[in-house]
Formats: sequence, C-alpha cells, structure tokens
Amino acid sequence: MPDHRRLGRELGLFDTDPLMGAGLPYWLPDGAVVRHTLEEYVREAERAAGYRHVYSPALGKRELYEISGHWDHYRDDMYPPMRLGAEEVVLRPSLCPHHALVYRSRSHSYRELPLRIAELGTMYRAERSGVLGGLTRVRAIQLNDAHIFCTPDQAVDEARAALELIARAYADLGIEAVRHRLSLPGEGGKYVADPGLWRRATALLREVLAESGVAYEEVEGEAAFYGPKIDVQIADPAGRESTLSTVQIDFHQPARFDLHYIGADGARHRPVMVHRSVIGSVERAVAHLVESHAGAFPAWLAPVQLVVLPVGEDQVERAAAVVRQAVSRGLRADLATPAQGTLGARVRAARLVPYQAVIGEREAGADLAAVRLRDGRRPGALPVPELLDRIAERVAARGTALWT
Repeated sequence: MPDHRRLGRELGLFDTDPLMGAGLPYWLPDGAVVRHTLEEYVREAERAAGYRHVYSPALGKRELYEISGHWDHYRDDMYPPMRLGAEEVVLRPSLCPHHALVYRSRSHSYRELPLRIAELGTMYRAERSGVLGGLTRVRAIQLNDAHIFCTPDQAVDEARAALELIARAYADLGIEAVRHRLSLPGEGGKYVADPGLWRRATALLREVLAESGVAYEEVEGEAAFYGPKIDVQIADPAGRESTLSTVQIDFHQPARFDLHYIGADGARHRPVMVHRSVIGSVERAVAHLVESHAGAFPAWLAPVQLVVLPVGEDQVERAAAVVRQAVSRGLRADLATPAQGTLGARVRAARLVPYQAVIGEREAGADLAAVRLRDGRRPGALPVPELLDRIAERVAARGTALWT
C-alpha cells in the first residue's frame, strides 16, 4: 500500500532532519518541482477565476488574533507570543485576519464586489509531537487560501463557484473526493456564541450544496470556531479520511474588523467573507498525490516529464540535442546515457516518467525517437518535433491522459 513518507524519500521528494525539528520537512529538488508546479497551477486557476493575489507577513501582533477570535478560541494550536520591545507578536495560525486588514486598507463600493483575494502563504500550528507525520501533519503549512468579500446576495454564487473550482482542480490532479461534509458546531465553548450568525451561515451553505447538486452529510463538532464550513473529504489508500479543501461563509470576522462597503443607497453595509481553499495545504495535497498515484504523477505535474535514452554512445550527442529542444519548449527532460547502465536498466529506472524517447542508430539518422509511455503503450517512432508537440499539448491540457 503506497505510503507517502516512504515513497517521498525513495523518490527524492522531501526529507526531515532532527536539527530542523519534527514536523518541519524540507523539499528536495524533485519535490520542489512538484510543489512549484502545483502552486503555479493554483495561481493560474485563481487568476482565471478573477482572484487577485497578495502577500502578507507570517507574523502578526497578538492583538490582531484577539480581534479575530483566534486567541480566545484557537490558542491551544498557536505558538506562544514572542516579545519584541513593548509588543507581542505571534506566528500566524491563519491568513484570514491578514486578508481582512488588506480589505480594510481601502474603501470599497458595492460596484467593486465581489473582491477575491488569494494567497499561497505560510501559517503555523503548534502540533503535538505524537500526531506529526510526513507531510500530512506538519508545524509550518503552506496554505492555498483565499477570501471573497461580497454582498450577502452574492455569497451563495461565490461559494458555489469555489466548489466548482475545487472540482476542476481535482479532475486535473487525478484525485477524487469521497464525500462532502457540512461541518457544524458541537457542544462546548470553542465556538463563537452567536446563534443568529450560525443559522444564517448554515442556511446559505445548505443552499450552496443544494444548487451544486452534491450529496453531503451534516456532522456536528467539525465547524471552524467562527462559522460552519463545507469540507471536501479525501481518503488515503487505507481508507483513512481527511479534509483537503474547504468553503466557508463567515459573518463573524467582518463584524470583528468592522468591514464595510458603500451600497447603492450611499450607506455603509457589512460584507460577507467567503473563505475557500482549493487544495488546502500544499503539504497535504502532495502527500495525497504521492499516495493516490503511487509516485506516477500526471504528466504536467511530474518532476521529469521526458527521459531520452540513447541506445549506444554514438547516439548520446543526438539524444542530448533532443533534451535541449525539449527544455527549450518548457518541458522537464533528462538524459539517461549508457554510462548509467543497459537500456533495459535505464528504462526500468525511468518507469515513473510519463514519456521515454529511445534513440538508436536508425532514429538518430532520421530525427526520430521511438516512444514509450509509462503505461506500457508504444506509439512507435515519431519525428522529434511531433513528439515534443504532443507532450507539450498534453502538459498544457493538464488532466491525467498521457496520449491522444
């Protein structure tokens, strides 16, 4: 059964070191390629959906999280404050208070809404040592986060569009949601005490789910402290379930930060804050991708997309030229020469690479490459420009299909 911790190390994606600390993995070159490609995919999808990207600091004054409610309701998962002169600062446990301040920094008219703000930012959770594991439970998290500031009438449409964005991303990544969960508050004092807030937000999320046509279950005790949320659940090969993506409707923080917009009537109105995350934390997303694909990533996401294999030393120069052509097309290509072993051994070593191009004496003399696909298919010998065109087309199309 695939385990991302074992595969991640075998494939040279990530590792840990006691001197860095538990729950603080570092990314090796191939893993960094996967992470960077995934992050750029998300940014591109968000830009196409009308999001504007921002950067905000990973630190904030304790007072910021007192206003947001994190200090009262989420303190056990936060790192202790650090004193800087007369101030106390905290490693942020969430990006939403920062984005509320970004919104508040300028006045807004109803004509500007919805305003969609996105960021791939680091946040920190003081996870206990006993629950840390690989990339799924870490202490420094790269979060794909976004907040949509909109009118109450726009909230359902924005939340539904966020669910659609999540579904498209899952299709491109080749992963499946096992279920959708409407997470509601439970007993105890960990939730904001405002029954009206909970009723309004829950009713809107039920409307979102009904309009989206997805089956869902309601579960108490899994809400965020400030409001209910839609959780998109995934499962690992052992059937263990976890949350990857979320959509939330929040009336609490707009009130706490006194956010407003000027309506058509010239008066101040309170916006709604829709929180959404397409892939959640990059760490958890990569862990799931490693396990669900057993290291054989979709071609557009693979660390190496094409390996070129000269049969003998006489074809090495021609094979190196093919690699250069592929790289100039924006593809990630490697050369595997006879110095690295027999042709059979090199083919086996590159078994997870989506495309292999074998160049023997006949191919070298005719600008051809004998093509092998990772799934065992052999489309035959193709002109090198056509092969590179086909690979580039599949990479640009995203998805999981290797060949058309």
